[in-house]
Amino acid sequence: MTTGVTVAVVGAPNIAKELGKRGTESDITLYNTVTEGHATTLVEPTQFPEKFAPLLTALAMADHCLLVVAELSRPVAETIATVEMSGAPTTVVLGPAVGEPELARALKGGRLESAPRVPLDLPKLRELVESWKAPRVEGPVRVPIDHSFPVKGVGTVALGVVRVGTLHAHDRLRLWPTPKVLDIRSIQVHDIDRKEAECGERVGVALKGVDADELSRGQVLAPEGALAEGAELRGSRFVRCRYYRGDAGAGAAVHVSHGLQVVPAEIGEVGPSGARVTADRPLVRMVGSSAYLIDLSVPAGPRLIGSFAVEG
Repeated sequence: MTTGVTVAVVGAPNIAKELGKRGTESDITLYNTVTEGHATTLVEPTQFPEKFAPLLTALAMADHCLLVVAELSRPVAETIATVEMSGAPTTVVLGPAVGEPELARALKGGRLESAPRVPLDLPKLRELVESWKAPRVEGPVRVPIDHSFPVKGVGTVALGVVRVGTLHAHDRLRLWPTPKVLDIRSIQVHDIDRKEAECGERVGVALKGVDADELSRGQVLAPEGALAEGAELRGSRFVRCRYYRGDAGAGAAVHVSHGLQVVPAEIGEVGPSGARVTADRPLVRMVGSSAYLIDLSVPAGPRLIGSFAVEG
């Protein structure tokens, strides 16, 4: 039985490429390594800090996070603030140019204050990430799509990680949030044909019933009835980013990030009593998963407003 894990490598560029072989490239870059049946996918938010979404995308894809602090700069401060609010188990990697006292001040008061810390030693980091495994989550299969493209002689191919359950060739799944129902024609895991893929494994799936230009990041392959869709997201408890300096409130135009979806939205309510936002298009709604509000107009400080757990 093979296993897999996805690791976000954030805070410093050019670290992930030392830990794996370059794969898919877009606003994020994926690096891969396979050792004794265990596959590690490393995700680097390549276009951050110019764009904020790649950072949230990398964290949303991750089972674990490597936060590399090679310097204390404004982008690193924003990265720390964002990782602090994410749920991914995090190991802090301390570069030689940053002292322990400086790092302690930067992390004080948040969940990362007690996170494991290791020095920036590439061979040891490689051993560390290859020892991690994705948690096994039972239930109806769920595969969020992060990239897609047409392949001559094959058709439409989507890439993603099996997040829940087991994916089987010839499964018939809905493409959430659309009404389309698709057939899984074939599955590959790191270029090897497979009849099934387990939770945690990164797959390439050939799809029947859809063109590549109909696919977009954040759509989810899952059985009919397994998820929900809608433009409105609600939560009863809103957690504000303690470093956010903007004043986005009711009526403000923001972006919402939920799963791998990042879309424009309007705040209906945000405060101690809860949050309600309306996106400009239907979203896959995953009850219990976090939604993050983003303010791209803020002149200084983190662009992350805060987060809430989506309720049904």
